[in-house]
Amino acid sequence: MQQVIITVLLLFCSNVFMTFAWYAHLKELGSKPWFIAAFVSWLIAMFEYMFQVPANRIGFTVLSLGQLKILQEIITLTVFVPFSIFYMKEPLKMDYLYAGLCILGAVYFVFRSKFA
Repeated sequence: MQQVIITVLLLFCSNVFMTFAWYAHLKELGSKPWFIAAFVSWLIAMFEYMFQVPANRIGFTVLSLGQLKILQEIITLTVFVPFSIFYMKEPLKMDYLYAGLCILGAVYFVFRSKFA
């Protein structure tokens, strides 16, 4: 169980960097050429990988590849929604709730054999 907690924490950190690398340039570097935004995003993504690679290595010792992927998607949505609302100033949409419910269904199917 400790490996799962460490994996979740590392993936959470990774996803914060990933979200900023993928989307913050839209707000902060919109007037700059795309290659500058790509370079800045690449630098941020380096930190993402510093958390993501150990997270997946640790997680793979106790979780299947599919379970790791679904876990990562849950964390991505958990990070993306507040980022979208608070940083990018996007309105909260019911679609986020629906997407979350779909992911909960995926969690059930991927993890059901682990708890059966």
